[in-house]
Amino acid sequence: MGFFRRHNQPPAPVPVTLTDPPRPSFWADSFGKLATRSLQVIIVIALTAGVIIAMRVLNVVVIPVILALIFASAFAPVMRWLRARGFSSLWATIIAMLGSVVVLGGVVWLIVWQVRTQWPMLAEKAAAGWALLVDWATHLELPFVIDQDQIDQWLSQVGDFLTSAQFGSGALAGVGAVASFFTGLVLLIVVLFYFLRDGRAIWEFLLRPFRGTHEQRARRVGTKTVETLGSYVRGTAAVAAVDAIGIGICLFILQVPLALPLAVLVFLLAFIPLVGATVAGILAALVALVANGPFIALVVVAVVIGVNQIEGNFLQPVLMGRSLKLHSLVILIALAVGTLLGGVLGAVLAVPIAAVAWGIIQVWDGPNTPAVWARKHVTAPAPQE
Repeated sequence: MGFFRRHNQPPAPVPVTLTDPPRPSFWADSFGKLATRSLQVIIVIALTAGVIIAMRVLNVVVIPVILALIFASAFAPVMRWLRARGFSSLWATIIAMLGSVVVLGGVVWLIVWQVRTQWPMLAEKAAAGWALLVDWATHLELPFVIDQDQIDQWLSQVGDFLTSAQFGSGALAGVGAVASFFTGLVLLIVVLFYFLRDGRAIWEFLLRPFRGTHEQRARRVGTKTVETLGSYVRGTAAVAAVDAIGIGICLFILQVPLALPLAVLVFLLAFIPLVGATVAGILAALVALVANGPFIALVVVAVVIGVNQIEGNFLQPVLMGRSLKLHSLVILIALAVGTLLGGVLGAVLAVPIAAVAWGIIQVWDGPNTPAVWARKHVTAPAPQE
């Protein structure tokens, strides 16, 4: 009986531990997620602003390094060709840099020679054009009267400003800017030399912290950056050369003074998309107006417009490729931001940097696989009834 009594007893109750219900998290609801995302955006903006401020403070170092990277990317095919012909990295670098110095020196000498020979004639014609403009303004029937005394007063004010302390302080600032320019130029040449000679070793050193997929992504990003910068510079230089040659031949035929310096200016300003060609055309037309009259100036304007149309519709798609072609809105925004942050040099560097950023996005997840958020959405076909 004791056995049955023991085994028929009800089981002992299991102790129950009372726990508090989970508290609602302030970061789990929609408002909390919005606050978290806003905080992340603020941190990213603060870091970006800090980097930009540091770059502006150290612009004498940062800008030469960026320019050296761009020039080294443009010289990459030349360096490969020289190395394939048996030249060492040192001799290939020396040949590439000496060739660039010879070409640039020849162009500068031609510009100085033409300016020295044609400047007196242009100054004489500019003085005659100014006198004609003054005579036209004094005899024109306007709501307000412009007489010779007012013109002399304006010229006197300009002379007073040029001899004032304000202009002198600006001149001193200009001297400081010239000193910074030559300092940056020397640094640019030195950094470019090392990039051309030891570029591979420098890149392998920078890749040491990365492993696995991160190393593969870093290699893709580096290769895409060099390819994009090199293609952009070489393509833009080819398009600018065609523009400069076409407009320069027109100026020579029309016997416009300073044709060679204006052609070189067209070449340089062509590196500023959308805006540079317009500015170069205006300057060429003004010189033609002063030296040759309104009819020749109109012909120059027509030639500049025609060359720009040929460039935009035929040369850029062929020489630069569609992979480097950015939307006009992107170019305008990049130019505005670059000009705001770095002036004229910022406007020149803004578009290639934007092209590099877009190129990196295109290879972020693979050689031909863009980042997830930049991929095209493929919509499923509608079911057929």
